[in-house]
Amino acid sequence: MSFSAQLRREANPIFKAIFQHPFVKGLASGDLKKDQLIHYVKQDVAYLNSFVQIYGIAISKCKSREDMTMFNRQISFVLDSEVHPHNNLCRVAGVQYENMHGYPLAPSAHHYISHMLTAAHEGTIGDILAVLLPCPWTYWEIGQTLLNEVQPDPSHPFYDWIHFYGDRTDSITTAFCARLDEWAKDAHEEEKEKMKELFLLSCQLEYRFWEMAYTLEDWPVNTEAVRR
Repeated sequence: MSFSAQLRREANPIFKAIFQHPFVKGLASGDLKKDQLIHYVKQDVAYLNSFVQIYGIAISKCKSREDMTMFNRQISFVLDSEVHPHNNLCRVAGVQYENMHGYPLAPSAHHYISHMLTAAHEGTIGDILAVLLPCPWTYWEIGQTLLNEVQPDPSHPFYDWIHFYGDRTDSITTAFCARLDEWAKDAHEEEKEKMKELFLLSCQLEYRFWEMAYTLEDWPVNTEAVRR
């Protein structure tokens, strides 16, 4: 069994919990509140901006043009393509995507981004792949699950979102898994254990991200009045 397959097997309980999360179920049924959609997009915009930064850090650590090309392609994917599912959610919520930028991070998003940036700054290419992989992998499987279960037609409010992730994130997941498996072949057990920990924590934080959006998570103490 490949290293990435081992990671997926260990993370299976988290994947199953994500598939059953009420936000994901709401994407299937088309029944999510406006505030939930807006909170998700605001946080995901900041999250994906950090993804681009991490890809840049990864490129700075690459020793081969193949690895540089792999990460550079993902920068273009985030900046040029991943706006489409955001636009779908914004359209349903009745807001403009351009107005979803620059908002403070909620606790779970802050934790997730800090987790990834720390791994990127302090770790290896293998660490970076492990910490990033749960995002495209869980979204691809969510998209596939919803395509199979819902079989949405264009009248479904989240038709574009479901098809985007069900159809377009398999290549990213496959490429990252293949490169991580190559890296793991030359890694000693301590390195592989670290990559597993990074991967599993990112999976947990993927779940927390959905929970954050569904519950409109915010910091426990409001300081807005003080700043004014």
